[in-house]
Order: sequence, then C-alpha cells, then structure tokens
Amino acid sequence: MHTSAGNSAASGLHDALDIAPEVAAALAARRPVVALESTLISHGLPYPQSVQVARAAEAAVRENGAIPATIGINAGRIIVGLDGAQLVTLATTGGVMKAARPSLSLAVAGGGWAATTVSATMIAAAVAGIGVFATGGIGGVHRGALGIHGSSARPTLDISSDLEELARTPVAVVCAGPKAILDVPATLEYLETRGVPVVAVGTDEIPGFWSQKSGIPAPASVQDVAAAARLVATHTALGLGSGLLLCVPVPAADEYPLAEARAAVDRAIADADAAGIEGPALTPWLLARVADMTGGASVRANVALIVNNARFAGQLAAALAGMK
Repeated sequence: MHTSAGNSAASGLHDALDIAPEVAAALAARRPVVALESTLISHGLPYPQSVQVARAAEAAVRENGAIPATIGINAGRIIVGLDGAQLVTLATTGGVMKAARPSLSLAVAGGGWAATTVSATMIAAAVAGIGVFATGGIGGVHRGALGIHGSSARPTLDISSDLEELARTPVAVVCAGPKAILDVPATLEYLETRGVPVVAVGTDEIPGFWSQKSGIPAPASVQDVAAAARLVATHTALGLGSGLLLCVPVPAADEYPLAEARAAVDRAIADADAAGIEGPALTPWLLARVADMTGGASVRANVALIVNNARFAGQLAAALAGMK
C-alpha cells in the first residue's frame, strides 16, 4: 500500500503530539474542544497578566460548553492542552521561541519551550482533530509589503504565514479581525485569492481589532453563533481544504475608538520606519508602541477581545457538536 505525502506528514505530526488526558477524552467522545494559541502568554503580555488572560480565555471556553486546549511546545513535543503549571513556566521562561509553520520543525528539534502562533496552532489543532480555534487577531499583509513603505518604494513582502495556513488547514478561526497595524484591505484580498471565507459576525464591517468597526465592508456576514455554526459545518462538509475566518467585534464597552487607534498606528508605523524596525520584530514592536501611546487602552481592548473570542469559540464548538 502506498502512503501519500500528505498522510505521511499528518502521521508524523500526530506522533509529535502530547494530548492532555482531558482533551483526549473529549475528542474521543466527540465533545466540543477549542484550541488556543500560546504566543500571548510568552510574548504578547507581561507576566502575571499573560497567565491571567490565558486562564480567563480557558474559563470562557469552559463556561460556554467546550474544553480548552492551549497549545505549546516543550522537550520536542507539541503539547495540546497545557496545564496550569505549564502556562506559568511558558510565561516565565526566558528565550521562548515563537513557532510558526516555517519554524515549527526548528522549535520541536530545539528541545526547549516554544509558543505557537496562529499557523502552528492551526496545524496542531487540525492533526489532533480540533476544528475550532480562538485567537486575538490574525497576522496578514503588513503596510509596505507590496511597496511604498515610509520613504522607500521597496516591497518588503512582509506577509504573515497565518494567511497561507488559513488557505491550507481546515480549522475555523475565531478572531477580532486582522491586527490593526496591518494593511487590512490587502489582507482581505490575499485571503480571497487563496479561497478563505472571511465572515463578520453580527456586523456588515470587518471588526477593527481594538475597535468594533473598521469602515471596511465585510466580504460576508452572519448574524449569530447559530448561523456561524451552520456555515462552518457546510464549509467542512464540502471538503474545500481551507480554513474559515470568523471575525467577532470586541465588546462595545471595551473598544478603543477607531479614529484614535488609526492615529496611534500611523504614528507607530512611522516611528518603526525611522528606527529601521522590520521583519519578525515589527509586529511586537508596533503593538508595544501603540500600547505606550494609548496609555494601555489598546492592551485593555486586546485583553477583552481575546476573552470574548474564546467565549464565542466555545459557543461555536458546542453548537457544532450539537449538530453532529
């Protein structure tokens, strides 16, 4: 019997997984599970806030009928369902690597702690059999990726591997839209070209990450979680092979005003250009700069949207399990 390259790759990845007993039991019983990424723990927020937010996201998943599975890497193993002590270790260990698809093998081979980004979390979730994943915002096309960046017309081609992962890995990703520091229209065009449905929930605009609105029309929209579940089920049943992006607005009480957010992002990008910041260092630098300029308001919105997305993902996973 011949084994396809795709099946061989999936088998190899599955052999690298350590699935927590609670998660494994839920998957075996076909109960709802939600994957959660871990870069917010190691890189996105300072300790102890990082662990507090991670635990709040896990609690939001549980409160809405699903089992959380926060994913990380340690000692050559991809851990699907970090426990409480592992969350703290990940948050307090220096030199934690960020693992995306291009660096996943390096992270596993390295033997130390690594946190999973959107793309690496999607890969692990899909191999484990988890169909729903909640994150804050996805990466995408950076401003200047296609040319005209600050004083330079040189294209940086800085495009997140998140977008390619959405095109190739069939997981429903719940987020608050592309990160506000990105070229959002170009990100949406890229996803359309790669066949990824982008769907806003309860709004006809793409959420503005820290803000409820962006002023950019959504390619598609659904009214609520029930409609989202029907769409995800249909997309999965058609076997199209791609993921699906569900964009949920940050709660109104926690949003940062769109005009102020755009002004802060524009200034941060100009500062980054002047300082020569680019590549993998750019996103965390910009987010930290915006947080400083907004007096922490962007961080408060970020925390709220992370937990809100986890809440919605729990509801979505439970609705999908009910349909089965």
